[in-house]
Amino acid sequence: MMTATLRADRRAVEISWPDATSATFPALFLRDNCASGFHPQTLEREFDLTSVPLDLQIASAAIEGTELVVSWAGEDLVSRFPSGWLHSHRPGTPQDDPAAVRPHSWRADLTKADLPRAAAADLLAHDDKLLTFLVAAKRTGLAIVDGMADDAEAGMTVARRIGFLRETNFGITFEVMSKPDPNNLAYTSHALPLHTDLTNQELAPGFQFLHCLSNEAEGGGSTFADGFAVAADLKARDPDAFDLLARTAVPFRFQDAEYDIRKHHTVIQRDHFGAVSEIRFNAHLAGVFDLPTERMEDYYRAYRTLMAMIRDKAYVMTTRLNGGEMVIFDNRRVLHGRAAFDPSTGFRHLRGCYVDRGEFDSRIRVLSRGMTAVKAA
Repeated sequence: MMTATLRADRRAVEISWPDATSATFPALFLRDNCASGFHPQTLEREFDLTSVPLDLQIASAAIEGTELVVSWAGEDLVSRFPSGWLHSHRPGTPQDDPAAVRPHSWRADLTKADLPRAAAADLLAHDDKLLTFLVAAKRTGLAIVDGMADDAEAGMTVARRIGFLRETNFGITFEVMSKPDPNNLAYTSHALPLHTDLTNQELAPGFQFLHCLSNEAEGGGSTFADGFAVAADLKARDPDAFDLLARTAVPFRFQDAEYDIRKHHTVIQRDHFGAVSEIRFNAHLAGVFDLPTERMEDYYRAYRTLMAMIRDKAYVMTTRLNGGEMVIFDNRRVLHGRAAFDPSTGFRHLRGCYVDRGEFDSRIRVLSRGMTAVKAA
């Protein structure tokens, strides 16, 4: 049975559960999360925290059934907190998140056959299969959809099943093919070294969808590398280089006749817990480094070390996309590139779009909610 003990100063309640876990809940935390303070439909908080004193006290706290029942000093209000909610929201405990998928790092031993794979028709028709695929795709950062319709819009149809498409200065969609007067190396037949897209943006796009409509030209093999694996190995081998790339922002820039988009970023981004959360590497979009002279040489050493590792065959998976396949990858984790191809030997055309990470994660959460409801029923 859950028990509650009101602290002597009446500004916190200690809760203990039968599984031997316990937690102390400050009065302000409980008052801020009282159900009465949320809109019943939108679930947005309407409670004004400044309407209660900073030293708010609890008049009484007791357990009724499976709920903590709290009354407040100076307020004619009773708040109820279910045991499950309290246990899930213990202070200092991250909330359960179905989209918090632990990355599975990989190197050159990963093959195309090892990648998560699903048929487009299944993803469009079945929520459970879409959820399984999205979780697997997030785990590896790279996945394949096959059985794509012979339709230029087919990739967008699958992407929109997941979330809103991210528009950039290249448009909502982009055509990866050799064409005259290109404003990006992707629109040539040249080799593309491994990179992440649009590092010059304030927020680089999340997941990229590349639908292979045709790939008949000689050459043009696709290359991928797991930036998280490279970063982990760099940290182990050369912690100083890792730290420099993770704390020093450098400029990235894209410019053409209509746009001049620039942003300083660190090449390695860590989250609030210190784990690597993003890789931003695109030598073609790197601006002129504006570091002080005394830091420039050390930074170049670290930058070259990472560049050499990214090109190391130990990290690179090389494959060939076939017509009717679509590759999906986390653009802020997985670096991608291609070998040069000869456009005179056949047509090569990939059509792409982006869905941001937030949209991708949202779909996982909503679908997980649905699957939980089905299991509970």
